[in-house]
Amino acid sequence: MEQKSPSQTKTIIIAGATGQLGQRIAVHLLQSKHHVVALIRTGSNSKTASFLEKQGVVLHEVDFNDSSQLTKACTGAHCIVSALNGLEDVIIGLQTNLLHAAIDAGVTRFIPSDYCIDYTKLPDGSNRNLDLRRKFNEQLDKTPIEATSILNGMFTDLLTGEAPLILFGLKRVIYWGDANQNLDFTTLENTAEYTARAAVDEATPRYLRIAGDVVNAEGLKDAVTAATGNGFKLLRVGGLGGLQTMIKITRTIIPKKEEVFPPWQGMQYLHNMLSGKPKFSALDNDRYQGIRWTTVQEVLASFVRSKNS
Repeated sequence: MEQKSPSQTKTIIIAGATGQLGQRIAVHLLQSKHHVVALIRTGSNSKTASFLEKQGVVLHEVDFNDSSQLTKACTGAHCIVSALNGLEDVIIGLQTNLLHAAIDAGVTRFIPSDYCIDYTKLPDGSNRNLDLRRKFNEQLDKTPIEATSILNGMFTDLLTGEAPLILFGLKRVIYWGDANQNLDFTTLENTAEYTARAAVDEATPRYLRIAGDVVNAEGLKDAVTAATGNGFKLLRVGGLGGLQTMIKITRTIIPKKEEVFPPWQGMQYLHNMLSGKPKFSALDNDRYQGIRWTTVQEVLASFVRSKNS
């Protein structure tokens, strides 16, 4: 059943509003006539922040390590939306500071920076970045604040180059394991629109799971073939055990521990998805009416058009 957004204007605070997802969430909230405040780190100066301010977002510079300053900034908000991105110092450190400030300020709802596959189904140690999210949410669940995590699979946008599944030059879709394993994909735009709706929803469950499209390797092949007009083929690189070995070798040779998304981290994410363990068993797509879900083929077709224009 659809949960209708309340008619009254609500104040929503976004941390990480200058990121690709955060700015989209802010714009969707503005379009719904809500009051949006973006928490900006003291001294930060970005074109995205200026863009958001011109759109109507109120920028609030704050020291995330100053509890009294952060609590004051959160006062009066209906919901805190975190779109922060980083490693332990951000996902555990700054986000925990934000959580405590929200509680002290009397904020009733909190949306943590998850936006990923279903880490609740994965064992500890299978993915560094998801382990951090699990650790934060264990803390979050011990607090009195109402929390909702948005889980969206993989961002479909990554299929245009960042996720090494589609090799456009070789006309191949590569995979490990089973070509029939279904995978969940959602665009940044759809994830942002859904998150904006959830932020003003009065009663959301602890987890909301969405997917703009669900396809397997065969489906990816068909989608990119239709989008490009070229006949792509499948290429099975090996089994999941082989991919796990590649991850270990890559992590040893190119550790890049201080990077949020080093090559081995992306490989871990693929391994998780291809294992089928974090696959969503049910979707909450129909909770909000009016969202047009973008398919994998549409994203790939748009990418091809942009390259050819």
